[in-house]
Amino acid sequence: MSRYQSQTGEFARRGFDSATASAAIWEKWQRRIDGDPPLDLAIFEPVADRDLALDSLERISSADPSLFERIAADPAWLGRVVLVLGGSSVLAQTLVRHPEEAEILREEPGPRGRDGWLDFFTARVEPVDGVASGNGDALRLANRVALIAIAARDLGAPDPLAVADDIARELAHVADAVLELSLAYARAEVPGWEKARLAVLALGKTGAEELNYISDVDVLYVAEPADGADAEEAVTVATRLAAAQARLCSAHTAEGTIWQVDSALRPEGKAGPLVRTLASCRAYYERWAKNWEFQAMLKARPAAGDLALGQAFVDLVWPMVWQAGERPEFLAEVRVMRERVISLIPAKQAEVEIKLGSGGLRDTEFSVQLLQLVHGRADERLRVRGTFSGLRALVGSGYIGRADGAEMADAYRFQRALEHRVQLRRLRRTHLVPDDETALSHVARSLGLTSDELRTRWRDSTRRVRRLQQRIFFSPLLDAVSHVPADGLRLTPEAATTRMHALGFADPQAALGHIQSLIRGTDRRAEIQRQLLPAMLEWFAEGPNPDFGLLAFRQLSEALGTTSWYLRTLRDEGYMAHRLARIASTSRYVVDLLKRNPDHIQMLAGNDDLRPRTAEELTEAMTRAAARQDDPDKAVASVRALRRAELCRIALSDVLGLADLAAVGTALSDLASATVDAGLQVARRRVTAPEVGVIALGRWGGREMGYSSDADCMFVVADGTEGEDLARATELIRHATEIVGKPGPDPALVIDTDLRPEGKGGPQARTVSSYATYYGKWASTWEAQMLLRARPGAGDRALAEAVLDGVEGFRYPEGGLTREQVGEIRRLKSRMETERIPKGVPRERHLKLGPGGLSDVEWTVQLLQLRHAHDHPGLRTTSTLPALRLLAQLELLPQAQAVRLEEAWVRASSLRDAIMLVRGRAGDALPAGFRELAAISVLLGYGPGEASRLLDDTRRLLRRAGDVVDAVFWKG
Repeated sequence: MSRYQSQTGEFARRGFDSATASAAIWEKWQRRIDGDPPLDLAIFEPVADRDLALDSLERISSADPSLFERIAADPAWLGRVVLVLGGSSVLAQTLVRHPEEAEILREEPGPRGRDGWLDFFTARVEPVDGVASGNGDALRLANRVALIAIAARDLGAPDPLAVADDIARELAHVADAVLELSLAYARAEVPGWEKARLAVLALGKTGAEELNYISDVDVLYVAEPADGADAEEAVTVATRLAAAQARLCSAHTAEGTIWQVDSALRPEGKAGPLVRTLASCRAYYERWAKNWEFQAMLKARPAAGDLALGQAFVDLVWPMVWQAGERPEFLAEVRVMRERVISLIPAKQAEVEIKLGSGGLRDTEFSVQLLQLVHGRADERLRVRGTFSGLRALVGSGYIGRADGAEMADAYRFQRALEHRVQLRRLRRTHLVPDDETALSHVARSLGLTSDELRTRWRDSTRRVRRLQQRIFFSPLLDAVSHVPADGLRLTPEAATTRMHALGFADPQAALGHIQSLIRGTDRRAEIQRQLLPAMLEWFAEGPNPDFGLLAFRQLSEALGTTSWYLRTLRDEGYMAHRLARIASTSRYVVDLLKRNPDHIQMLAGNDDLRPRTAEELTEAMTRAAARQDDPDKAVASVRALRRAELCRIALSDVLGLADLAAVGTALSDLASATVDAGLQVARRRVTAPEVGVIALGRWGGREMGYSSDADCMFVVADGTEGEDLARATELIRHATEIVGKPGPDPALVIDTDLRPEGKGGPQARTVSSYATYYGKWASTWEAQMLLRARPGAGDRALAEAVLDGVEGFRYPEGGLTREQVGEIRRLKSRMETERIPKGVPRERHLKLGPGGLSDVEWTVQLLQLRHAHDHPGLRTTSTLPALRLLAQLELLPQAQAVRLEEAWVRASSLRDAIMLVRGRAGDALPAGFRELAAISVLLGYGPGEASRLLDDTRRLLRRAGDVVDAVFWKG
């Protein structure tokens, strides 16, 4: 050392983390050997943890001075030892505990291959006739020594990325040898082991020969009886062998542990038998296996035991693997699994998860496997196990462009090298980029980088993988139909059709035709579409109806093709394009509205434009729009156009999850009020009439309208209005009803006045006093029930309020209902259900009139309101859920029953809205078609492929509500 610098200062200058502690170690070493250690501190420069390496080297020197002298005399040997000591604390402990094992680093380690490592382990364990004696420590130590050799090669590589795939392959070969020798130990524990032929199949990363330093080893066991043995007995023996092997590999002793043997990917998972025969495996995979299980078998290979039997299993399952891409819902199920894995990552780990995070290792593996499974049935060149080999095959066969393939391989190779270093550091099963700065600097240094460089490269690699996923899946589809030469791509029309089908398109030929139409030409529009479509196709494929999404996008693009903002905005604002793709593949209702006026797409630019307007805002806007038009027909058109725009706004908010059921119901009810107000005002251009009030009823009155709801109402005029004035008021009502409800290109608001006194035979308008007289003398009990949801809805609110004030005692009767009145309500409900459920529709699927449906819940709540609202004014609300909640608070209904009724009402109401959004037309029954159910389930917050869970949950909710209705409405 320099005489002008202290030892502590020298260690600090050379980048040791704890210069003081390292200086103390150096001084201790000096005192022990009475001089300076025979080391140049420059040797520690490339070492990850320099302090750990120095401390471990001193301990080895103390434990075996002669060995250390030989190591120190050989700079290359010393360099390899130091790299390992500073690269892994656990391997450093092994070398300190067993200094003699450093001999394996005397020569530069090279790849040994499967046979070489099997010879290495066999020589150390020394089995006799396939049986090994002892407690397995010889195997555990051999495994550590093998890792030391591999780590030295890895850490000493001039370019760590260049050897990443070879290191992973060597680790898998070591795992094969461990599995083979651990079976030798297991045989010593199991008498009669000769009666079973047992094959150990490697799956997952072991099967793909892409293993980490520390990882569970996925396996599958297959057994057959040996000559003269009974099959059942053979399986019993083989099961004991497999269990003993797993125990030995996972056990902890003074020599450490190896890894966990994970057999959860076997048929039936952990619930299934540990070992099966070939016949049992054949029966399972032919009859019951799920799509993901075939994907798991893509990497199956014989690893240990009876290799011929293992190959027989592979030969059995291999053809089935390559049929998986054509199985129903293959892609949807795979995506659901991937999304579920991502959703389970803790938020604070999402950005540092190397394996499972977005853009991480699993995404590259997912992409490669998916393309292999999609195209491998017809192209045997793709039938390989590993990610690197699969990627090379896809590029070589023209399914991925050369540049894209090289870029993805580089990103994957970097992430694998990073994962190796992170695990090697403490030999722990972790996949997180360290957040501790010291640990991060150790990992970075082992890769020849600074901490900042490592962070930058990690983030860049995930961004590249996410971008490449789109390009690799979807860009070749564009090239297949554009006839433009691409970078090594040779996707045939048949292969493009296969890929489109696997991605969820029911009519691949039509979809490819839409793509061809969108990118036809050489103008700027076609070029922007080529840039945009890979992302759009991915988003369509994520949706429940990608065919309709692509068709809708084509139609909208053609309608707006010459508009300057459209494609530019979609290309530059990915947020807006993603929203449009989701809407296009989910909702015919919204697409129909957008096709009427594609400019409404601009609402997707931000959330502010998607906020539903209040009734006051809408009324003012409609009034101004109508006032600008001298022509009455144009005034009507402007009102209906504003209604269409607001419907589009509400539906967009709904589909995008920005508005819940209550917000949608309020918004649609406010829109109805504004529309009727505007209709009355425009009608007054043709008819001079007295003021008219509108009493909102039904779902409009309850502020619970759906997209398909009519506007139930009654009209009122002031007392003294009669003769000609009453006739003109009636004409005004007729004309206003026609203005807002006449069929046409824009959605109509149907005015329904059938609930008025005397029904269709009664006058359209009555005076305040006439209403009071009718309800006081002639009304039926059901009309009191109907009035529970009555409120001023439009027109002259004071007139409507006067009617309601006059019938207060009728709709909130003192003393509640008589037994006869309750019976009348029950008989009416029973008759409605019998008469109104369409033939051929199962009663339990009818959301309105079926058991536990809307009618059940609403009539139950209304019966309780009629009984108790006189004594409890809070129950005098027109809305179902506030009344239901207050009934529970007042203990007039048990809380548990109220919850069941609310859940069913919300589910049925949400489903009716979702049916309208998906189909573009109303429906009261649960659809039977898969695509519609899939879209509806997505709108209700379920994941892809969870339509069956939607059905199960809905049946359960409605059944539970039906039980409450039986107890409260029918028997209470």
